[in-house]
Amino acid sequence: MEFTLLAAAAIGIGAMWAMLWWEGPRGNAVECDRDVFEAAFTAVIIGLAIGRIASMIGNGVNPVTNPADLLIVRSGVATGPAALGALAAYGWLSRGNLWWLFDGVAAAALAGIAGWHAGCLAREACLGTPTDLPWAMHQTSSTVGRHPVELYAALALAVAAIVIAWIKTSDRRPSPGSLAGIALAVAGLVRLGTEPFRPALGNGPVWWYAAAVVAGLAAFAVRQRAR
Repeated sequence: MEFTLLAAAAIGIGAMWAMLWWEGPRGNAVECDRDVFEAAFTAVIIGLAIGRIASMIGNGVNPVTNPADLLIVRSGVATGPAALGALAAYGWLSRGNLWWLFDGVAAAALAGIAGWHAGCLAREACLGTPTDLPWAMHQTSSTVGRHPVELYAALALAVAAIVIAWIKTSDRRPSPGSLAGIALAVAGLVRLGTEPFRPALGNGPVWWYAAAVVAGLAAFAVRQRAR
């Protein structure tokens, strides 16, 4: 049995907390950062549970009769259901101040997803398609270099998180909810952009990523018009 899914989740949650802590004195200022983290943490746990259950069901594993498999990496986490579950949970917890609180967690959410992808180092699941580039990584006892695709995604998401955090401190900060829309669109774009480097090309939930881009851009446009 392996529990590396928990290690990846811990890295993601740690990165989310670190971004909220760093943003606190730099213009995040949405109620209490601690409250935002607690709401986001709860949403992440709910999302991971939903995504894990969806993955188990999709692979023919009954979550009722195999509850231990919720914590064991055998088929991963279903990305779409996990994201929807986390968004719905956070939205419900933030319903009193919805748009400001979604913006408040936008950069931290991207940082958390970046940490989740970087957790590939703990799960030994960073490798993608073959490459001769100098930064290629190798499987144990293999001479074939491969793209560290998960690290590509982690780096892109981390940069996006920093940019969104910087926008919050500018004088031209967009209307509430706009940054959350941008963050959602960026998360989808990063997954779409790294998909060609993944070994299971065409088998990933690409339409989920495309839907995230469309939904994020639509949310940005709607919130900008509401300014």
